[in-house]
Amino acid sequence: MNNFSFHSPTRIVFGKGALDQMKKYIGPLGKKVLLVYGKGSIKKNGVYDKICSQLSNHEIWELSDVMPNPRVDKVKEGADLCREHGIDVIVAAGGGSVFDCSKAIAAACFYDGDPWDLVVGKAKVSQALPIACVVTMSATGSEMNDTAVISNWDLHQKIGLHDDHICPTVSFLDPENLFTVPFSQMAAGIADILSHLFEQYFTDVEDAYVQDGLAVGCMKACIHYGPIVLKDPSNYEACSNLMWAAPMALNGLLKTGYSMGWSCHPMEHVLSAYYDVTHGVGLAILTPRWMRYILDESTISRFKKYGVEVWGIDANLDDFEIARKAIQKTEEFLFETLQLPRSLSQLGILEESLPEMAKSCVETKGGSVQGYKTLYEKDVLAIYKACL
Repeated sequence: MNNFSFHSPTRIVFGKGALDQMKKYIGPLGKKVLLVYGKGSIKKNGVYDKICSQLSNHEIWELSDVMPNPRVDKVKEGADLCREHGIDVIVAAGGGSVFDCSKAIAAACFYDGDPWDLVVGKAKVSQALPIACVVTMSATGSEMNDTAVISNWDLHQKIGLHDDHICPTVSFLDPENLFTVPFSQMAAGIADILSHLFEQYFTDVEDAYVQDGLAVGCMKACIHYGPIVLKDPSNYEACSNLMWAAPMALNGLLKTGYSMGWSCHPMEHVLSAYYDVTHGVGLAILTPRWMRYILDESTISRFKKYGVEVWGIDANLDDFEIARKAIQKTEEFLFETLQLPRSLSQLGILEESLPEMAKSCVETKGGSVQGYKTLYEKDVLAIYKACL
């Protein structure tokens, strides 16, 4: 097992009525609040009213219309609001896009330059406002980690900002808030959770028994409860397990002791940066093709383990047969059970744009994608073409 440093300062308030404790935990953080949210679903499902009731003794300013794949322009708008009104705490209500945008805002309000400087590492985060997350969509796990993925549409770049300062102070997870999530969004969220698990589980570290067990457990939870919640959106057991699987997949606990090069995420970030693709959908399309592309003698042991422990495939079969069956089951789950798009062409992505995107992908990563198996420009392009 590799050496590691683990730090997770976020308090999780989980369960029915979790939002009833907002006053208790947000009150000490300050009186001036910036409430950040997306297109307004929180006003339809009652979350907005609950937040306003809990924060009735606070001054509240609002930043709405945070889009999927949040853009640096929105970060700047939020940072300007924070400085103008002397904001003490940011309350982010929604899913990963809202949380990522809020994290970047929390850091950018203490930086006089272009917020993009913080994202690309040209400038360092010095401090950040405290952040409280109200989860209404489970996918990224951003409610419990130090990452904010931000897009720059002008540059066709989507890059992650990583810093301990932007970890949320507290996050409120009420599974009932998932009851009204549309089918397509819930399905994409499940694919996102699985991708986070895959990116860490497929590693050459073979002696991280605890981490393997956690990853397998979370994968099996997604596979078991995904179909249940899609059929019955108000199934509390299913919603609660999926809601907890999301932060467990990406709060840093799983990656302890694992190697941490990721493959599908860098490739998907380029798709989103050029075509504004829904993150979970892009990951779903890429993942099975990436699995097939890297399957060889050097990776077979991990794929066998995945097939046997996650999908229950007979361990006595030929190793490559197990691996191929596991990849097929992964594909069937993503495209048939979750009913997600299965090709890039379905998303309107053109073949002529693939070479430019492949080049952009490896350039952003410094010349190659250092994942489970190193991918160069030709490899990324081949995977893109397999997805077309």
